[in-house]
Amino acid sequence: MSKIDLNNISHSYNPNDLEPKYALNPFSMTWENGKRYAILGPSGCGKTTMLNIVSGLVRPSAGNILFDDKDVTDLKTESRNIAQVFQFPVIYNTMTVYENLAFPLKCRDFSKDKIEERVNSVADTLNLKSFLNSPARKLTADQKQLISLGRGLVREDVAAVLMDEPLTVIDPDLKFRLRRKLKEINEEFKTTLVYVTHDQNEAMTFADNIIVMSEGEVVQAGTPKELFERPNTTFVGYFIGSPAMNLFESELSSNNSVKINNTLVKTNTDLSSLKSKNIKLGIRSEFIKIAENQKENILNVDVEKVEDLGNYKLLTAKMGNLTIKSKINRETEVPSHNVKLHIPAEKCCVYGDNKLI
Repeated sequence: MSKIDLNNISHSYNPNDLEPKYALNPFSMTWENGKRYAILGPSGCGKTTMLNIVSGLVRPSAGNILFDDKDVTDLKTESRNIAQVFQFPVIYNTMTVYENLAFPLKCRDFSKDKIEERVNSVADTLNLKSFLNSPARKLTADQKQLISLGRGLVREDVAAVLMDEPLTVIDPDLKFRLRRKLKEINEEFKTTLVYVTHDQNEAMTFADNIIVMSEGEVVQAGTPKELFERPNTTFVGYFIGSPAMNLFESELSSNNSVKINNTLVKTNTDLSSLKSKNIKLGIRSEFIKIAENQKENILNVDVEKVEDLGNYKLLTAKMGNLTIKSKINRETEVPSHNVKLHIPAEKCCVYGDNKLI
């Protein structure tokens, strides 16, 4: 396992053009040894490019990569001591499941006993023990992907395991169990795991740290809690969370307050130096509740619909032309009219030109 430093990395697939288009704009970050990371963003945002640069499949146009302070920028993939799992299964159809799992260890001259131990351990983790003697070609697509994942996990000495949407072909229940298993493997063996996905639920339930990308930019990196409660941009607020963060066009008022539809909302943000006229107030639906005894930050709304989603109710309301979503306790009775919602000042995020103040 290794600490991985990415220093001033950027990449263009047409670097010789007069105006090259960058798939990855300049960024720097460190992946700590033994942590779990998710690279999250929509299709085409640069997630796989970043992963392939770390693995050595792509050489960056600029910057350098260090594994435990050793520069590996010019090293080929096989010299970086990493394991990579791709979106679709990459296995040897002519081999049995056992032979597939054992192959990375045989190539590195591990002893027969060690190979036996590791293959059985990984097969047990991935529920493949009953298939060890079966030809790989006869398995289903999700079982083949488990083999591919197992080949990435069978070696304990790798610098990192890099996974590019590895659970795409696997059914939802098995996905959940595998993410839990990967976390257990990480906690037991302190293997550095990097997981690319476009699914925010996968990222939030798997990673210690999430790197959110948009159009080749790293727009925010942080813990799931940080990304949820304090998104750096309106894009992150909208992309993470279900439903997306409430974002209201606002006007600057006095005393660190803003107005939405002429309703004053106090915040805990210092807005004294804010110059932008493109102001938005952001707040998660989890933090908006039906008002009880509060006197400030009250929104008078009209109820549009209430959906019972099992463990909570989702209230959709209107205030003028604004739509407001609030998650409330499913036992709470919602009046059909004259509903007052409370917005806590400490949970408000204020954005100027779509960036957090």
